[in-house]
Amino acid sequence: MFSANLISFRRFIIGCAAAAAAFASGAATAAPPMLALPAATSAFLARFVDAEGNVNYAAIKRNPMEMNGLLKRVAAFDAGTAKAPEREAFYLNAYNLLVIGEIVAHYPLESVQKVPGFFDKNLLSVAGEKLTLNELEAQKLRQPYADPRLHFALVCGNNNCPRLSRTAYVGNDLFGQLNRQAKFALLDPNYVKIDEAGQLVKLSEIFKWYEADFSTSGKTGAMYVNQFRKENRVPTWFAVEYYAYNWSLNDQN
Repeated sequence: MFSANLISFRRFIIGCAAAAAAFASGAATAAPPMLALPAATSAFLARFVDAEGNVNYAAIKRNPMEMNGLLKRVAAFDAGTAKAPEREAFYLNAYNLLVIGEIVAHYPLESVQKVPGFFDKNLLSVAGEKLTLNELEAQKLRQPYADPRLHFALVCGNNNCPRLSRTAYVGNDLFGQLNRQAKFALLDPNYVKIDEAGQLVKLSEIFKWYEADFSTSGKTGAMYVNQFRKENRVPTWFAVEYYAYNWSLNDQN
């Protein structure tokens, strides 16, 4: 009996030692589950984007681990197996994240225009492909979906873009999110500038550059804007002008 007890005691000691070694190596502690990409993106945006849509690029630059992790997941995403709304939401989030990533890579920076090929030359990894930002916008979003509201969700890192959302786009609420984003932009007096005395409305150059996109909805200019301004409509007889784009960085600093 004594011998059997001794053997059991030795086994107990060996088991404790193995458990201690596993705990020390981290094997005994399960890693926390990884957030789904939209949830992880929302957490990142909430941390580094303020209520005005400005980005704390300096803070991301100081500690880029979270940003780099998101960009790796954007590069590895399997877009082919995603449902259509999820795929559209993914490419929207990917565009905004890649813009932030490219700005951080060149920060400090006054404007994205200071980076050669920022939109049309520099290739970025997106869902197993190498694309420029322009290709990502045109091929993965504008052409397949033909939805002008996308122009109020895609944010190219400057002060005349619509406000960058602090919440990632998700497939099951994408229609509502795009409506809310468009309404927020088109009710902003800094984005749609109305001169009552001069009977003039000044719109972002986005409306000129992408007039063909807006025309797919059957309405352009003030008529398009009024879809999202039910209580404060722009008089359709007002003249329309386009104010020059402000390319300064949407930087909190």
